[in-house]
Amino acid sequence: MKKLYTVLILSFLTGIMQAQDRPQPKPGNSPVVNIKKPQTFVLANGMKVLVVENHKLPRVSFNLTLDNAPFTEGNKKGVDELTSSLIGNGTKKTTKEAFNEEIDFYGANINFTAQGAYASSLSKYSGRVLELLAEGSLQPNFTQTEFDKEKAKLLEGLKADEKSVPAIANRVVDVLAFGKNHPAGEFLSEATVNNVTLNDVQNNYNTYFVPENAYLVVIGDVKFKEIKSSVEKLFGGWKKQTAPKNNYPDPANAAKLQIDFVDMPNAVQSEISLVNTVNLKMSDSDFFPAVIANQILGGDFNSYLNMNLREQHAWTYGANSSIGSSKYVSKFKATSAVRNTVTDSAVVQFIKEIKRIRTEKVDADVLKNVKAGYIGRFVMQVEKPQAVARYALNIETEKLPADFYEKYIQTINNVSADDIYRVANKYFLLDNMRIVIVGKGSDVLPGLEKLQIPISYFDKYGSPVDKPALKKDAPKDISAKTVFENYIKAIGGEKAVSAAKTLFMNGSTSIPQAPAPLTFTSKLDSKGKMMVSLSMGTMTIMKQVVNDKGAYIEQQGQRKSLEGEDLKEMKANAAPFEELQLVKRTDLKVDSIEPINGSDAYTIKDGKTTYYYDIKSGLKVAESKVREQGGKSVIQITNFKDYREVKGVKVPYNLVQNIGFELDIKIAEIKINEGVSDADFL
Repeated sequence: MKKLYTVLILSFLTGIMQAQDRPQPKPGNSPVVNIKKPQTFVLANGMKVLVVENHKLPRVSFNLTLDNAPFTEGNKKGVDELTSSLIGNGTKKTTKEAFNEEIDFYGANINFTAQGAYASSLSKYSGRVLELLAEGSLQPNFTQTEFDKEKAKLLEGLKADEKSVPAIANRVVDVLAFGKNHPAGEFLSEATVNNVTLNDVQNNYNTYFVPENAYLVVIGDVKFKEIKSSVEKLFGGWKKQTAPKNNYPDPANAAKLQIDFVDMPNAVQSEISLVNTVNLKMSDSDFFPAVIANQILGGDFNSYLNMNLREQHAWTYGANSSIGSSKYVSKFKATSAVRNTVTDSAVVQFIKEIKRIRTEKVDADVLKNVKAGYIGRFVMQVEKPQAVARYALNIETEKLPADFYEKYIQTINNVSADDIYRVANKYFLLDNMRIVIVGKGSDVLPGLEKLQIPISYFDKYGSPVDKPALKKDAPKDISAKTVFENYIKAIGGEKAVSAAKTLFMNGSTSIPQAPAPLTFTSKLDSKGKMMVSLSMGTMTIMKQVVNDKGAYIEQQGQRKSLEGEDLKEMKANAAPFEELQLVKRTDLKVDSIEPINGSDAYTIKDGKTTYYYDIKSGLKVAESKVREQGGKSVIQITNFKDYREVKGVKVPYNLVQNIGFELDIKIAEIKINEGVSDADFL
């Protein structure tokens, strides 16, 4: 069965992606910034309170932060996340429903985590909202019912992550950079989450939700004396207690530049991350030069990396870098997702651009523009209460000078090209960097091996493994005709499959940035007709149709007729079971045997399309296609899963498509020889 919705979804997503990555206009001259200093006091239990009065608007925000040191959770990793999920789901005084109803009544916003809480409201309700914040923080009601619900949600999310190449890449990067026994390298798993009990959550809360390192920042239309009185009343009874402090050795970087590879046979893109750990604090003299150097390398749209990989070579939708700054060890990372076929070339360009900033003085105009952009973003944030709260908190927790933010613009403007050169060599450790790549080994390893950079192999949890088995030659006695015949036999036999004149499918999926789930509908007729649509509620977002007169795609009320190769391809898609036609062709052959979804599959190439048929079951397990989208070649793969019988024919009820992220289509209903009429293809 053909994947009939590729053009539809790729068109929809391209508009979203292009809107996200447009370059921003350059900021103008920076104004003078005045940041009001907080008034402070400390409770007997150790909680420090910072109050910034701002009477311009009748609003107030409360930010409670627990500045505890990171800690490991061992075989119960997930207890802290579950604690975050459970705080705020009702208190010992108020039910969850009543608590949320009151917040809604005031038009307030309130959130809780294991690291603190946040609330905002109109100032006339601030007294009651602060009471609710204190109640939710200090009197949480952890129930077995809510625990079971949140645990199930967490486990479901983990299942999705196990199929996500970007999620796996992020996990392996941290495991290899920090180690599995370091707070920054630990990761959630089904086993560790299942080890967590409700009692563990309660113990975690009792141990770490303590006032010793607690800061309450109040910003807005309040009076200091009134807030002081309220806070003392509401938080004064919080029992004085110290959170445990554990020391962890700083992780070691790689001894030399190396590639750490994770094989994901289903990956249509390679996730590339160049990473090394750093010790960079906001209080360090290197802080501003380092963050500006990172902006030049990969932090801005016009950065070295993005202009190279995206604009010059069109290999990716974006390439970027980041550098952490913390009281604790963090990391520098440069990353991008690129097509399989250019993975090795992209690695070369990453190395080239990092070498460039380490060996060439940055152009004066480039440095000037980057600093102006950074200052502009800072100025835009200054008026926001949350930013002011963060600045006040940073001064306390990061041990910054009291005038740190007053001198912010001046300090950035003082960063020189010599500073950029110096910190690039200090923090972008190219000679001790890991190039972590998660991708399809059979496609990308031959090219990577030619780079003559040592390669080590890891599984998707960061454990060392042997080099993965790559594609193998297919037996000479296996023909494409035999593979197609075996598929037809596996799904029900030629008689049953040929009798399926129409095929109706209806299901649902979700797309990033879409506000609600989408309904997927497909109708196929063996006469060469097709209709596929995506809709949200009663609104049809996109639709594609093939009929006797031709084919068209309809999007946002605009219809486009297809011609040439596009029309030819669309017509080829218009068949319930295309193998009935493919089996008659003599120009196709079995190309190789490749591992996919944990099993070996025969691959058959037909132009830009590759079909994958499981050697043992005979079922089609995947299909990939190279498409031109937005001037770039995009490899898109669809996995076919959960085959079930419908009127004697097995049909997949789960279609999982990778197009830069995973699109999981769950089919709820399939009909054969019903539910389809000629009127569907008008």
